[in-house]
Amino acid sequence: MLLYLHIPYCDSKCHYCSFNSYTHKHNTQNRYMQSICVQLQYELERFKPSRGDIKNIFIGGGTPSTINPSHYQDFFSIIKPYIDPDAEITAEANPNSSTVLWMKGMKDLGVNRLSFGVQSFDDAKLHNLGRAHDRIQAIDAITNAHTLGFEHISLDLIYNARGDTKELLKKDIDTAFSLPIDHISAYELTIEDKTNFTDKDRQTDDSLAFFVAEEIIKKGFEHYEISNFGTYQSKHNKGYWNLENYIGIGAGAVGFLDDTRLYPLTDIDGYITNPLHIKKERLTSKDILTEKIFLGLRSTIGIEISILPIHILQKADFLTNSGKLTKSATHYYNLDLFLSDEIALYLMD
Repeated sequence: MLLYLHIPYCDSKCHYCSFNSYTHKHNTQNRYMQSICVQLQYELERFKPSRGDIKNIFIGGGTPSTINPSHYQDFFSIIKPYIDPDAEITAEANPNSSTVLWMKGMKDLGVNRLSFGVQSFDDAKLHNLGRAHDRIQAIDAITNAHTLGFEHISLDLIYNARGDTKELLKKDIDTAFSLPIDHISAYELTIEDKTNFTDKDRQTDDSLAFFVAEEIIKKGFEHYEISNFGTYQSKHNKGYWNLENYIGIGAGAVGFLDDTRLYPLTDIDGYITNPLHIKKERLTSKDILTEKIFLGLRSTIGIEISILPIHILQKADFLTNSGKLTKSATHYYNLDLFLSDEIALYLMD
């Protein structure tokens, strides 16, 4: 079982960001952190974990590093009996707000993995993206996290922003690998509704996706999902892709229990007022099969042969014979993660 906690606060809003986050409601933080504890108690009754059942926790946002570690203490006190002693506990952080004091406080609570929203080490690109940090802050934050003894450190990079070149991206990747990290998430910039970015702020150069992946793989990281690479593979990510049950806590979080998705309110004020207003969405067996196929093809998890009906098995065997998939005794695996959606659509058609 997994747990996701959403922190919807940011110091500033990146130009491309469409996540449920706010820069002007920091005065609600104390009440929000109280409300997540109310929802957590409720979800523990719904999910009924036993001692040690929660294998992974991910604190995302927004920007979790905008919240003082002391405000997380009640949350961790409630959840502590259910956490596996070997659990991966990740917190996202921005370089400008992840001070040494903040990182030490989170480590004392049990966080053992940090994921830094770096996006680039090029100051001009960071400015264009609306990031609140610069190159030096990013390098210092990651170096400090290593010095403090965090077991695993990840960073995010963005490509296909306006002006991106192979030279710029290679420099970003080289800088990343000069730091003590064991994981990179590399995302193509997408333009979402209700953001400051428009199509002119991105470029479409399909070759950059392959270039970024090749450069990271050459450095020794395994490409284990379309956007994820590492010598360490995030257990929390893999739990999602395996459709394991997960508790979703906070405004805009999502939970999943057996065949039902659970949606708390997204608005901070609404959530604080009623953290137990949670919408349910029942998934059909076809919905679940579709998700397992899409997620399995996007990653090295693959698709379990035993779950596939005969007409999909026939198509999967055709793709195997055509060199698009490979087959073991139990699973089909995708040989080109960048073709995952196309292959999935073919199988499900």
